[in-house]
Amino acid sequence: MNGLVPDKDVYKRFEGYAIPPRKNGDYAFLLHLIKSLKSKGKACIVMPLGVLFRGNSEAEIRKRIIKQGYIKAIIALPPNLFYGTGIAACLMIIDKEGAKDRKSIFMIDASRGFKKDGNKNRLRERDIHKIVDTFKNKITTDPKYARDIPLSEIKGPKNDYNLNIPRYIDSQDPEDIQDIEAHLLGGIPLADIEALKIYWDVYPSLKKALFKPIKNRKNYVQLLEEKENIKDAIFQHTEFVQYDLEMQKVFKEWRTKTIRHCRKLDKGLYPKREIHYLSESLLKQYAGKALTDQYSMYQYIMEYWEEIMQDDLYEIAADGWKAGKEVKRLERKTKKGEKETVKAIIGIEGLEGRLIPPALLIQEYFSEEQEAIHQLESDIETVKAKIEEIIEVKSSEEGLLDEVSDDKGKVNKTAVQKRFKVISPQKDKKTEEEYEEEYEVLELLYMLYAEEADKTAQLKNAKTKLEQKIISKYPKLTIKEIQYIVIEQKWMATIELHIQNEMNNISHRLAQRIKELAERYEYTLPQLTNDLDGFTKKVEAHLKKMDYTW
Repeated sequence: MNGLVPDKDVYKRFEGYAIPPRKNGDYAFLLHLIKSLKSKGKACIVMPLGVLFRGNSEAEIRKRIIKQGYIKAIIALPPNLFYGTGIAACLMIIDKEGAKDRKSIFMIDASRGFKKDGNKNRLRERDIHKIVDTFKNKITTDPKYARDIPLSEIKGPKNDYNLNIPRYIDSQDPEDIQDIEAHLLGGIPLADIEALKIYWDVYPSLKKALFKPIKNRKNYVQLLEEKENIKDAIFQHTEFVQYDLEMQKVFKEWRTKTIRHCRKLDKGLYPKREIHYLSESLLKQYAGKALTDQYSMYQYIMEYWEEIMQDDLYEIAADGWKAGKEVKRLERKTKKGEKETVKAIIGIEGLEGRLIPPALLIQEYFSEEQEAIHQLESDIETVKAKIEEIIEVKSSEEGLLDEVSDDKGKVNKTAVQKRFKVISPQKDKKTEEEYEEEYEVLELLYMLYAEEADKTAQLKNAKTKLEQKIISKYPKLTIKEIQYIVIEQKWMATIELHIQNEMNNISHRLAQRIKELAERYEYTLPQLTNDLDGFTKKVEAHLKKMDYTW
């Protein structure tokens, strides 16, 4: 607070409060903000978490502000979020409107929602949306994320106006406790199974299909499946299959509406308005759906928007769907000394469609040609493998391939072809018996090299023809064809793939947890002790046979 004399402040920003500490100006900024607001003013300020619990004069200021009812909400943010500091911070929402009647402070612990970005943390789109939704709608369905804290709880002797968020929200994952009785007697603790309640609410009979009670031990169950079969048992269960079908239906409903909407888009559209509509509709589609996190689904479409979709929409906004007719050849720049050379990239990989990637065009119109190319590539790899196998086997026979090997012992293709012609019996029948074994090996290699060359030429020709077909196809595409490929085969297919992976992960987590519990309590302590005794006796017996004493 250099240059500021609090008791002589002409704006009386500290009147009625304690004087903020000279070496820490956090509350000086906060009081300045409060004083600057009108009677119904609202503001949000970023503050270090220390302002929520530090003592002395800051505790007195905090107490006064709480009593005035100015603090509407506090949102804890992840650490290492801001440049120049790694400390965790919070957002403090100040609202003078209705302050006298305020009976609570809404708290959100958003400190765990972030992703690593280099050496810093960053809020994802889903994290920001969840914070905003939770604050605007005062959502308290997850007490580990948000609570509306009564002022009576904050003012009480237990907290004494301390606003440290962990006092009110326990956001930590429950400890995975080891069960001693299960380690001693076997079985899986029923408490660990009941902790998976969110799954049993969706698959009520699956639990009975996987576990059965242990007689005379009511708090423990036995796994009915071998641990290797847990995943299959879950994925093949009727309720799981039914749930998967229901979730597919959820996506298909959104997909149908979205395709219909996107087909109406045209030149002059507003890309940001469109992604807002699409992302919010997807978020809404998965709201309240069991086992799913609607914000995970939202994150997928926002990531795809950032990577691909926004570029496509800006292209459509500029020139409409006819942009899908355009294709260009990419160039590669090389620099040698002061001279820079620009060369076109030859081949299919050198083509780039303005809206439609060549791969999608191939998938839709030239799948047979692509399959033929894949077959040729496979054939070439098979021939190469045969050549390598022959060389590896025959090189071990002394001197057999010496004439076609270089100084490093590598077989030279050109030398093989030259040597084969030299000793070919068609040219010199006298050498047939002398070089019979070498001739047979070289003949086989000669034929394989010839086959490889022929297949390679066919491959090059096939790729060239396909490249020409692709280039000629782009300008012939109709608007309906472009819309189908871009909307359904590009956008929807990619988003669906991401969402299906998320749905698969949900059930993978259930299977993994059950397998983890099964492995944890698979062997009881008496079994392990007996096994140890047995191994000890075996080792001692072997040592005695070796006349080793200890």
